[in-house]
Amino acid sequence: MTGYTDIPRQSFLRFLPRWTHPYAQLGRWDRPVGTWLLFWPCAWSVSLASQQQDHQFAPLPLAFIALFWLGAFFMRGAGCTLNDMADVEFDRAVERTAGRPLPSGRVTRKQAAVFMGLQALGGLAVLLQFNATTIALSFASLAIVAVYPFAKRVTYWPQVVLGLAFNWGALVGWTAWYGSLSWPPFLLYLAGIAWTLGYDTIYAHQDKSDDAIVGVKSTALLFGDKTLIWVSGFYAACWLLLVAAGLSAGAGAVFLLLMLVAGGHLIWQVRTSNIDDQARCLVVFKSNVQFGFLVWIAILSASLA
Repeated sequence: MTGYTDIPRQSFLRFLPRWTHPYAQLGRWDRPVGTWLLFWPCAWSVSLASQQQDHQFAPLPLAFIALFWLGAFFMRGAGCTLNDMADVEFDRAVERTAGRPLPSGRVTRKQAAVFMGLQALGGLAVLLQFNATTIALSFASLAIVAVYPFAKRVTYWPQVVLGLAFNWGALVGWTAWYGSLSWPPFLLYLAGIAWTLGYDTIYAHQDKSDDAIVGVKSTALLFGDKTLIWVSGFYAACWLLLVAAGLSAGAGAVFLLLMLVAGGHLIWQVRTSNIDDQARCLVVFKSNVQFGFLVWIAILSASLA
């Protein structure tokens, strides 16, 4: 494989049987960043819910955290497989994605569909461990997930659709704990959407030249040289909404202090980004795993004065 690609040259896949490699790449097992980005809103929400209860420090809800990570792993893999099935012709024409299993011919559409179904069943098995409200709310997100692969064909704002889908866990995490919704999870959801608009715009700059040729739309193409101004605005909105979510749930001073650290990370992303450097865009995008962790630590301290 030649040219720029985000498929790792070396990963843990070398320890797996060779026949599994195309499927593991379809599910992005070798690129877990997306799983973490899908997981963090769930972790933020259920952790804030647990800290809010009685406004005193609560034990970490480990069982929920583990289930949400496993669910994120399965559903991110299923979503990526669906996306690759929908985008196979576009992916053949884009340098970064041409080596993926479907456009390179290492997996057929039928094989990909079966693999997607198996991953979805794994996600369903995890989902059935939660209460009825959480199950119903999770199923409601499937329409957004199904629309996302096609959004880039009709709008320059597919990142909005991605944000709606990827941050649904902010709502689900809360209902898993309480069985109902209130203001904090909605604020977390809006914060997550703004966050996704920022990090996925940076990510999309990896493909902007090829996307312009094949007719795929993105906020990277829409914003152009003004990208970092827009990303700064999205990240500022994300941070303010996260703080508002914490305060509405009774978060204390330690939460605010730690959120300043998380905010510093977002500033670092903007200041070190280079939208004309594909490798740098990928590095900055991946660093959002650390941002999610910093926010989670802040939320875990929400009940501290």
